[in-house]
Amino acid sequence: MNSYVKTTLNQISIAVRSIADMMDKLELSDLVIQPTENKFSIGQVVAHISLICQADLLISDEASEEQMSTFYSSNRLQTLLEMKDALLANLALLENRYLEYTEEELMQTTTSYWGVSYTRFEWLLEISSHLYHHRGQLHAMLVHCVGKDPEVVLFE
Repeated sequence: MNSYVKTTLNQISIAVRSIADMMDKLELSDLVIQPTENKFSIGQVVAHISLICQADLLISDEASEEQMSTFYSSNRLQTLLEMKDALLANLALLENRYLEYTEEELMQTTTSYWGVSYTRFEWLLEISSHLYHHRGQLHAMLVHCVGKDPEVVLFE
């Protein structure tokens, strides 16, 4: 097992746990709040975060734009329970896949439908960055726009 993959997955797991903790503090009424016009509501951000591990894994597997559109349209998460279940299941999916990759597979370059090429290990780093970005976005939305500090530890 690649130690870089293992430690990167650990950081992703830390992000996911803190996101799940924030989700536990949300109320249904929080999900409809849209702090900025023409931008995602809190519920839409949480639903998006819940799908990142699987969606970005599909992108790293060179899914087409059409395949991604189908993925998103068939994974419309509505409730906090659905979102949290998807978040945790998609983390497990990501971990299982990456722990099975050989060194050669980790260094294989794949290309997204919009033309960005990374090695599989770089895609894992991208997934980590993507999760941390939206976790910070969610935290800021809650604190600065809703006035609700989820009191979740963001870094260990």
